Amino acid sequence: MKEGPLLLPEIHGVPEIVPYTWLVMVILIGLALIARASLKKTAPTGIQNVFEVIFGGLDDYIEEIMGPEGKHYFFLIGSLFLFILISNLQGLIPGLESPTGNINTTAALAITVFSATHIIGISKHGLSYFKHFVGPMPLLAPLMIPLELISHLARPVSLAFRLFGNMLAKHKLLVALLSLSPFVPVFLVLGLGVFVAFVQAGVFTLLTMLYLAGAIEEAHGSEHH
Repeated sequence: MKEGPLLLPEIHGVPEIVPYTWLVMVILIGLALIARASLKKTAPTGIQNVFEVIFGGLDDYIEEIMGPEGKHYFFLIGSLFLFILISNLQGLIPGLESPTGNINTTAALAITVFSATHIIGISKHGLSYFKHFVGPMPLLAPLMIPLELISHLARPVSLAFRLFGNMLAKHKLLVALLSLSPFVPVFLVLGLGVFVAFVQAGVFTLLTMLYLAGAIEEAHGSEHH
């Protein structure tokens, strides 16, 4: 994905994408410290307004998809959204790489979601959570168990390759459009990049919420059976 010189130096023995992942982490920590320092009990101003809009909208979005139960998982979902969004946007800056344009990063995020889904299901409902793998009746278990296992194992694969593929395609498309300059204004190209960055962060987050909500509902359903 190199289209020009990169700003961060290579570290011997460390994969090239790792320093850019660290940079995203530093940005997120820095933004969190700035937001904390700007907190006011009176009318919010400046960056506090921005963060309140982002987190308020995300909180409403989670509740709309998952219901009131979703508020318990705000920090997991919010962390994923912000990490993916900053990673996507970082790739628009010349000399910087987007961690989400690397399959290792997206696979790690997908495995995190996959693990959290089942851990939450088990922690809330115990071993009865696994009853939904069997199906509505024991007679169908030999058929349902393989199908459910394949379905669940396909989720992290789908999540990882969807985000990676879209970010890689976005990068190549933007490079192609920039090569057409001055026929295509730069601000239009960057605007498209920003739009894709938000959409892909939103899609990954939406699928995460659907998987979490599905695990909770399936566990409830298994209790009724």
